[in-house]
Amino acid sequence: MNLTGAPNFRDLGGYAAADGRVVQTGRVFRSDHLGHLEPADLQHIAERVGEQVRVLDLRGVTEREYAACAIPNAIVHSLPIEPTIVQKLQDLLTAGADLTAPDVVALMQDTYRGFVRGNTPRFAQLFAHLLDAHDAPLVFHCTAGKDRTGFAAALFLHALGVSDDVIMRDYLLTNERLAGRLHPGAFPPVVGQVLWTVQEDFMQAAFEAVQQDFGDMDRYLRDGIGLGERERDRLHALYLAAPAR
Repeated sequence: MNLTGAPNFRDLGGYAAADGRVVQTGRVFRSDHLGHLEPADLQHIAERVGEQVRVLDLRGVTEREYAACAIPNAIVHSLPIEPTIVQKLQDLLTAGADLTAPDVVALMQDTYRGFVRGNTPRFAQLFAHLLDAHDAPLVFHCTAGKDRTGFAAALFLHALGVSDDVIMRDYLLTNERLAGRLHPGAFPPVVGQVLWTVQEDFMQAAFEAVQQDFGDMDRYLRDGIGLGERERDRLHALYLAAPAR
């Protein structure tokens, strides 16, 4: 689905799981923010997603005020994760720092480690909504749908048994979706060119934090996110299906 006002809106269905099933289509979507949807976008969503949509908004408080969800009758839940990377960069530039691309990469890696070490309860809340057997499709998003949303999508797909290679491809697809859409704004080009992309190094930093703090991703999902065997089985029952023949 190609939406003009939310170019990173996409279905997480269709990926193969380790047990031979596939992630169901039309059930869970990832996206950038939903505040600039155009009438044609809203029509596409109504026709292909449904008249009622559950939305999990991972944006911080100020971000959320900037552009409220434009989907009529959406059930919106706020799970705020503040975008600390933007403030850090602004502070460094104000202080006169001469930032290089590797400097910004390192800061982005710290941000991703922070998803694990500072925001796990928020991602646990996201999974609580995923485990709610609700008929309405679910969309989770942040502002650009790349970092907070990217990590959430990686957790969701891993919990369903999707391979690491496929998870990384889904994550990196954001660069194609947002190519030419995001602009450095007040940031120097060397900063914006890193900030407005996703890189494998970013996600690997989060995975390394998971390994260091929990041992592996499955233990993180169990002990950090709260997905025990029963919850994992329920998630599989809700979102996996036999492949089409």
